[in-house]
Amino acid sequence: MDTESQLTRLGLFDAKVPRYTSYPTAPHFGASVGPGHFTDWVRRIPAGSEISLYLHVPFCRRLCWFCACRTQGTTSDVPVRAYAQTLKAELRLLAEHLPQGVRLSRLHWGGGTPTLLAPDLMTELAQAIFAVAPMAAEGEFSVEIDPNEIDDARLDALAAAGMNRASIGVQDFDPEIQAAIGREQSYDITRAAADAIRARGVRSLNADILFGLPHQSPARIADSVQKLLSLSPDRVALYGYAHVPWMSRRQQMIPSDSMPTPQERLKLFEVARQLFLWDGYVEVGIDHFARPTDGMAKALKAGTLKRNFQGYTDDPAPVLVGLGASSISRFPQGYAQNVSGTGEYTKAIRAGQFSTHRGHAFGGEDLLRARIIEALMCDFRVSRAELLDTFAVTEARLEDLFRPVAAQFGDMVRLDDSGLSIPEAGRPLTRMIARAFDAYDLSKAGHSSAI
Repeated sequence: MDTESQLTRLGLFDAKVPRYTSYPTAPHFGASVGPGHFTDWVRRIPAGSEISLYLHVPFCRRLCWFCACRTQGTTSDVPVRAYAQTLKAELRLLAEHLPQGVRLSRLHWGGGTPTLLAPDLMTELAQAIFAVAPMAAEGEFSVEIDPNEIDDARLDALAAAGMNRASIGVQDFDPEIQAAIGREQSYDITRAAADAIRARGVRSLNADILFGLPHQSPARIADSVQKLLSLSPDRVALYGYAHVPWMSRRQQMIPSDSMPTPQERLKLFEVARQLFLWDGYVEVGIDHFARPTDGMAKALKAGTLKRNFQGYTDDPAPVLVGLGASSISRFPQGYAQNVSGTGEYTKAIRAGQFSTHRGHAFGGEDLLRARIIEALMCDFRVSRAELLDTFAVTEARLEDLFRPVAAQFGDMVRLDDSGLSIPEAGRPLTRMIARAFDAYDLSKAGHSSAI
């Protein structure tokens, strides 16, 4: 039986599974976690330690149809300026509870479109953040940059604030595909943005590109990838487009009958993958590629690669604090998510309390299963010895967890004394194999295609 036939038999082309940027996944967060938990968990951060901080800007000048993120459109700076003031108030509140000497290993501004902030707002927010927690010596400050929504003044402000990594969303360079997903962004505009970023001494450039878009073909994605490679990004995320119009109403604007089949999606991924590998990139996990000199490639080699809500990361910090509407924080004790609506978020912060409205406190086998899933997603293998050393688990219990997975996936996984691993032929199944370790009811949420 050839590989595609095996993948078909195992259900790859029909499955809907989580992306596992957390465990449990966000649909399983509940109202049992609130502002009190968030406050307590912040206070428990060790003094003098390093944490990550994510700042969410939910505004866009235009709403791209393909996007399923928590965003809202605005043609005015008025709500953006009001939101920035609320972010600063949230930072002041965080400062009241954050232990002394905490520094930032990573700072990321995402959205939405953080680059629609005016230069003075960028400067004010950066100053407010660093007043609460300065960057660590080897810290990384990254910003998601929309080439259609950036200029010299804003890039100057970000560079002056210390931005040392930028992330550009490309999606696809084909004009027909761009029109179909509501995201018109020429190669020339993207090239100009990349050049302007590097001209300001920003040492690292990330790029996102999508496969599985309407009208995409092997030839078209090859052309887009080659254009992207001409920009020489240090790190690339090759995400599978998640067509979930029942969850994201704007995706109803995208013609469903022009979407590639799951089998075609796999071929699109393979075309792009081979081009990145031929150009010298290191394959990282299921959908990232990095130059060998990039921190993510180094983390993969060192066995320290992690996974969080931004995808793969080389960030060693055990705590991620999310600021802004809908942001999610991760602590050793659990997850905490801010309320999604900007109005409700603002009301809570102005009342002097955090806006946490849902989350999950770890219990039972959550941390054990989370580590198994993360190890599979990052390294395609999980070590028995590591699990036995880290968790209060017996060899018999690990065998109970591993055996059914080995039986279900056959030679697409390998089970031996060292642990469980996924050979190269089975790696398209990685999210499905991870799902086999998920103890939660997946029928409660609509997930995206497994490929």
